[in-house]
Amino acid sequence: MLRLFLLLFSVSSFLGAEAVQIPTMNFQLSAPDTPQQLVSSLNVLVVLTLLFLAPSMVLVMTTFTRFVIVFGFLRQALGTQQVPPTQLLVMLAMVLTFFVMEPVGTKAYEAGIKPYIEEKIGYEEAFDKTAMPFKNFMIRNTREKDLALFFRIRKMENPQSVAEVPLSVIIPAFVISELKTAFEIGFLLFLPFLVIDMVVASILMSMGMMMLPPVMIALPFKILVFVLIDGWNLLIGNLIASIK
Repeated sequence: MLRLFLLLFSVSSFLGAEAVQIPTMNFQLSAPDTPQQLVSSLNVLVVLTLLFLAPSMVLVMTTFTRFVIVFGFLRQALGTQQVPPTQLLVMLAMVLTFFVMEPVGTKAYEAGIKPYIEEKIGYEEAFDKTAMPFKNFMIRNTREKDLALFFRIRKMENPQSVAEVPLSVIIPAFVISELKTAFEIGFLLFLPFLVIDMVVASILMSMGMMMLPPVMIALPFKILVFVLIDGWNLLIGNLIASIK
Protein backbone atom coordinates (compact mmCIF):
# COMPACT_ATOMS: atom_id res chain seq x y z
CA MET A 1 0.00 0.00 0.00
CA LEU A 2 2.84 2.37 0.76
CA ARG A 3 4.39 1.70 -2.61
CA LEU A 4 1.05 2.55 -4.22
CA PHE A 5 1.20 5.87 -2.38
CA LEU A 6 4.47 6.58 -4.18
CA LEU A 7 2.91 5.73 -7.52
CA LEU A 8 0.09 8.24 -6.93
CA PHE A 9 2.63 11.08 -6.64
CA SER A 10 4.41 9.89 -9.75
CA VAL A 11 1.37 9.56 -11.95
CA SER A 12 -0.18 12.83 -10.77
CA SER A 13 3.05 14.61 -11.64
CA PHE A 14 3.17 12.92 -15.04
CA LEU A 15 -0.37 14.08 -15.79
CA GLY A 16 0.69 17.66 -15.10
CA ALA A 17 3.35 17.60 -17.82
CA GLU A 18 2.49 18.80 -21.31
CA ALA A 19 4.41 16.18 -23.27
CA VAL A 20 2.94 13.17 -21.48
CA GLN A 21 0.32 11.07 -23.23
CA ILE A 22 -2.36 9.64 -20.94
CA PRO A 23 -2.47 5.86 -21.45
CA THR A 24 -5.73 4.36 -22.62
CA MET A 25 -7.46 1.58 -20.75
CA ASN A 26 -8.10 -1.67 -22.56
CA PHE A 27 -10.36 -4.09 -20.71
CA GLN A 28 -10.58 -6.53 -23.61
CA LEU A 29 -9.33 -10.05 -23.16
CA SER A 30 -7.03 -9.77 -26.17
CA ALA A 31 -3.31 -9.50 -25.57
CA PRO A 32 -1.76 -5.98 -25.63
CA ASP A 33 0.22 -4.95 -28.67
CA THR A 34 3.37 -4.05 -26.70
CA PRO A 35 4.66 -4.63 -23.15
CA GLN A 36 4.67 -0.85 -22.64
CA GLN A 37 0.94 -0.73 -23.33
CA LEU A 38 0.33 -3.42 -20.71
CA VAL A 39 2.43 -1.56 -18.15
CA SER A 40 0.57 1.70 -18.84
CA SER A 41 -2.80 0.02 -18.40
CA LEU A 42 -1.69 -1.62 -15.16
CA ASN A 43 -0.38 1.70 -13.85
CA VAL A 44 -3.78 3.29 -14.38
CA LEU A 45 -5.44 0.39 -12.56
CA VAL A 46 -3.02 0.87 -9.68
CA VAL A 47 -3.86 4.57 -9.47
CA LEU A 48 -7.60 3.85 -9.48
CA THR A 49 -7.09 1.36 -6.67
CA LEU A 50 -5.02 3.88 -4.75
CA LEU A 51 -7.84 6.41 -4.88
CA PHE A 52 -9.79 4.11 -2.55
CA LEU A 53 -6.79 3.71 -0.23
CA ALA A 54 -5.85 7.40 -0.06
CA PRO A 55 -8.25 8.24 2.82
CA SER A 56 -6.61 5.56 4.95
CA MET A 57 -3.16 6.98 4.23
CA VAL A 58 -4.36 10.44 5.28
CA LEU A 59 -5.65 9.03 8.55
CA VAL A 60 -2.53 7.15 9.60
CA MET A 61 0.37 9.24 8.30
CA THR A 62 -0.77 12.81 8.99
CA THR A 63 -2.14 14.98 11.79
CA PHE A 64 -5.74 14.43 10.67
CA THR A 65 -6.41 12.08 13.58
CA ARG A 66 -5.40 14.67 16.16
CA PHE A 67 -7.43 17.45 14.58
CA VAL A 68 -10.67 15.56 14.07
CA ILE A 69 -10.69 14.03 17.57
CA VAL A 70 -10.01 17.38 19.26
CA PHE A 71 -12.80 19.02 17.27
CA GLY A 72 -15.13 16.23 18.34
CA PHE A 73 -14.20 16.76 22.00
CA LEU A 74 -14.77 20.50 21.60
CA ARG A 75 -18.29 19.98 20.30
CA GLN A 76 -19.07 17.61 23.16
CA ALA A 77 -17.65 20.05 25.71
CA LEU A 78 -19.76 22.90 24.34
CA GLY A 79 -22.83 20.68 24.33
CA THR A 80 -23.99 21.99 20.96
CA GLN A 81 -24.90 18.51 19.72
CA GLN A 82 -24.62 18.73 15.90
CA VAL A 83 -23.24 22.27 15.65
CA PRO A 84 -20.83 22.62 13.93
CA PRO A 85 -21.91 19.71 11.72
CA THR A 86 -19.65 16.69 11.44
CA GLN A 87 -18.98 17.32 7.74
CA LEU A 88 -17.69 20.80 8.49
CA LEU A 89 -15.40 19.59 11.28
CA VAL A 90 -13.98 16.86 9.04
CA MET A 91 -13.35 19.35 6.23
CA LEU A 92 -11.69 21.77 8.66
CA ALA A 93 -9.47 18.95 9.89
CA MET A 94 -8.59 18.10 6.28
CA VAL A 95 -7.71 21.72 5.45
CA LEU A 96 -5.49 22.04 8.53
CA THR A 97 -3.88 18.69 7.76
CA PHE A 98 -3.00 19.89 4.26
CA PHE A 99 -1.63 23.13 5.73
CA VAL A 100 0.61 21.25 8.18
CA MET A 101 1.71 18.47 5.83
CA GLU A 102 2.39 20.59 2.73
CA PRO A 103 6.08 21.21 3.60
CA VAL A 104 6.55 17.49 4.25
CA GLY A 105 4.93 16.59 0.93
CA THR A 106 7.07 19.14 -0.90
CA LYS A 107 10.26 17.68 0.58
CA ALA A 108 9.14 14.18 -0.38
CA TYR A 109 8.43 15.27 -3.95
CA GLU A 110 11.74 17.09 -4.37
CA ALA A 111 13.77 14.27 -2.84
CA GLY A 112 12.20 11.22 -4.45
CA ILE A 113 9.39 11.77 -6.92
CA LYS A 114 10.95 14.47 -9.09
CA PRO A 115 14.25 12.59 -9.66
CA TYR A 116 12.26 9.43 -10.37
CA ILE A 117 10.13 11.21 -12.97
CA GLU A 118 13.29 12.58 -14.57
CA GLU A 119 14.67 8.99 -14.60
CA LYS A 120 17.67 9.95 -12.47
CA ILE A 121 17.04 7.30 -9.78
CA GLY A 122 15.35 3.93 -9.64
CA TYR A 123 12.05 2.96 -8.11
CA GLU A 124 13.43 1.55 -4.84
CA GLU A 125 15.62 4.57 -4.18
CA ALA A 126 12.76 6.92 -5.05
CA PHE A 127 10.48 5.16 -2.58
CA ASP A 128 13.04 5.39 0.23
CA LYS A 129 13.74 9.08 -0.41
CA THR A 130 10.04 9.89 -0.69
CA ALA A 131 9.24 8.10 2.56
CA MET A 132 12.07 9.72 4.54
CA PRO A 133 10.37 13.13 5.14
CA PHE A 134 7.23 11.34 6.34
CA LYS A 135 9.36 9.13 8.59
CA ASN A 136 11.07 12.15 10.12
CA PHE A 137 7.74 13.89 10.69
CA MET A 138 6.10 10.87 12.29
CA ILE A 139 9.06 10.10 14.54
CA ARG A 140 9.19 13.71 15.79
CA ASN A 141 5.56 13.39 16.85
CA THR A 142 5.77 9.83 18.22
CA ARG A 143 6.51 9.02 21.82
CA GLU A 144 9.56 6.87 22.38
CA LYS A 145 7.49 4.56 24.56
CA ASP A 146 5.03 3.86 21.75
CA LEU A 147 7.81 3.27 19.24
CA ALA A 148 9.58 0.90 21.63
CA LEU A 149 6.34 -1.03 22.11
CA PHE A 150 6.15 -2.11 18.47
CA PHE A 151 9.87 -2.84 18.29
CA ARG A 152 9.42 -5.07 21.31
CA ILE A 153 6.42 -6.81 19.74
CA ARG A 154 8.39 -7.45 16.56
CA LYS A 155 11.44 -8.51 18.65
CA MET A 156 13.63 -6.13 16.65
CA GLU A 157 16.84 -4.48 17.76
CA ASN A 158 16.90 -0.78 18.52
CA PRO A 159 17.55 1.26 15.34
CA GLN A 160 20.60 3.46 15.02
CA SER A 161 18.99 5.95 12.62
CA VAL A 162 15.63 6.96 11.23
CA ALA A 163 16.34 5.10 7.99
CA GLU A 164 16.48 1.81 9.91
CA VAL A 165 12.96 2.23 11.30
CA PRO A 166 10.44 0.50 8.99
CA LEU A 167 7.19 2.22 8.13
CA SER A 168 5.29 -0.81 9.43
CA VAL A 169 6.57 0.12 12.91
CA ILE A 170 6.44 3.91 12.69
CA ILE A 171 2.85 4.15 11.47
CA PRO A 172 1.08 2.27 14.33
CA ALA A 173 3.30 3.97 16.91
CA PHE A 174 2.49 7.35 15.40
CA VAL A 175 -1.25 6.63 15.42
CA ILE A 176 -1.45 5.70 19.10
CA SER A 177 0.72 8.70 20.00
CA GLU A 178 -1.67 10.97 18.11
CA LEU A 179 -4.62 9.38 19.91
CA LYS A 180 -3.03 9.99 23.31
CA THR A 181 -2.19 13.60 22.44
CA ALA A 182 -5.70 14.25 21.13
CA PHE A 183 -7.27 12.84 24.31
CA GLU A 184 -4.99 14.98 26.48
CA ILE A 185 -6.01 18.12 24.59
CA GLY A 186 -9.65 17.05 24.77
CA PHE A 187 -9.41 16.68 28.55
CA LEU A 188 -8.01 20.20 28.87
CA LEU A 189 -10.83 21.49 26.67
CA PHE A 190 -13.46 19.95 28.90
CA LEU A 191 -12.21 21.52 32.15
CA PRO A 192 -13.36 25.16 31.70
CA PHE A 193 -16.73 24.12 30.31
CA LEU A 194 -17.16 21.62 33.14
CA VAL A 195 -16.63 24.45 35.63
CA ILE A 196 -19.38 26.47 33.94
CA ASP A 197 -21.74 23.48 34.12
CA MET A 198 -21.02 23.00 37.83
CA VAL A 199 -21.52 26.70 38.64
CA VAL A 200 -24.82 26.84 36.77
CA ALA A 201 -26.03 23.62 38.39
CA SER A 202 -25.12 24.93 41.87
CA ILE A 203 -26.94 28.22 41.27
CA LEU A 204 -30.06 26.44 40.04
CA MET A 205 -30.09 24.12 43.05
CA SER A 206 -29.66 27.01 45.47
CA MET A 207 -32.62 28.75 43.82
CA GLY A 208 -34.73 25.62 44.08
CA MET A 209 -35.04 25.30 40.32
CA MET A 210 -34.11 21.62 40.29
CA MET A 211 -36.49 20.73 37.45
CA LEU A 212 -34.75 23.09 34.99
CA PRO A 213 -32.00 21.29 33.03
CA PRO A 214 -28.62 22.91 33.87
CA VAL A 215 -27.32 22.09 30.39
CA MET A 216 -29.93 24.31 28.78
CA ILE A 217 -28.91 27.30 30.93
CA ALA A 218 -25.16 26.65 30.73
CA LEU A 219 -25.09 26.34 26.91
CA PRO A 220 -25.37 30.06 26.05
CA PHE A 221 -22.79 30.92 28.72
CA LYS A 222 -20.32 28.38 27.30
CA ILE A 223 -20.83 29.71 23.79
CA LEU A 224 -20.39 33.28 25.06
CA VAL A 225 -17.13 32.42 26.85
CA PHE A 226 -15.83 30.56 23.78
CA VAL A 227 -16.58 33.53 21.54
CA LEU A 228 -15.14 36.12 23.94
CA ILE A 229 -11.79 34.35 24.19
CA ASP A 230 -11.72 33.84 20.38
CA GLY A 231 -11.79 30.10 20.92
CA TRP A 232 -11.27 28.92 17.35
CA ASN A 233 -8.19 31.09 16.89
CA LEU A 234 -6.78 30.00 20.23
CA LEU A 235 -7.53 26.31 19.72
CA ILE A 236 -6.19 26.01 16.16
CA GLY A 237 -3.13 28.08 16.96
CA ASN A 238 -2.21 25.83 19.88
CA LEU A 239 -3.04 22.67 17.94
CA ILE A 240 -0.63 23.58 15.15
CA ALA A 241 1.97 24.75 17.68
CA SER A 242 1.79 21.33 19.37
CA ILE A 243 3.01 19.65 16.19
CA LYS A 244 6.78 19.25 16.08
